[in-house]
Amino acid sequence: MDVESAPKFAKPTAPPKPRHGCRNACIALVVILVLIVVLIVILAFTVFKAKHPVTTVNSTKVRSLKASVSIAPLGLNLNVTLDLDISVKNPNKVGFKYEDSTCLLNYRGEQVGEVPIPADEIGADQTKEMNLTLTVLANRFLSNSQAYSDFLSGVLPLNTYTKMSGKVTIMGLFKVHVVATTSCDLSVYVSNSTVGNQQCKYKTKL
Repeated sequence: MDVESAPKFAKPTAPPKPRHGCRNACIALVVILVLIVVLIVILAFTVFKAKHPVTTVNSTKVRSLKASVSIAPLGLNLNVTLDLDISVKNPNKVGFKYEDSTCLLNYRGEQVGEVPIPADEIGADQTKEMNLTLTVLANRFLSNSQAYSDFLSGVLPLNTYTKMSGKVTIMGLFKVHVVATTSCDLSVYVSNSTVGNQQCKYKTKL
């Protein structure tokens, strides 16, 4: 007696996994990320490239000058106050944040006065005006042996030195440290309380 065997059905094959589709999507994502990074780098070194802040001394004026010579005992009484008009231009496309700084008044290489410059920020493509008042510290000034001869000649050689340190943050990723200095040599004429022969040197370092 023949027994018929039940028909065997083939098992359905699983659909192929979309390996090529995932691979293409990953490649496309990597290419897009690379292009974004390249674009950021190009912008950082072209449009948003860090530029030197420009510090300029627009004017220096004598606010007050009081000087007299005492005979007995021999001595020099001096009180000099200078008004400085300084501007700092930020040519960058982002803000420039600078730290607490100082403007110094020097006489023949020795510091005889100073005024603080509080920390602040200068916006993109903006110029900040600063009006500073420098007063000569008489005790430091008179400690120099040449003070008497300079006073009697009628001309006091002074120097103003301003140093500003800060950072420029480019696209929130790159931080560039900037140091801008300004040194101005000038002459204060005792007879008419004026300033002349002003020569300034500017230097910026990234």
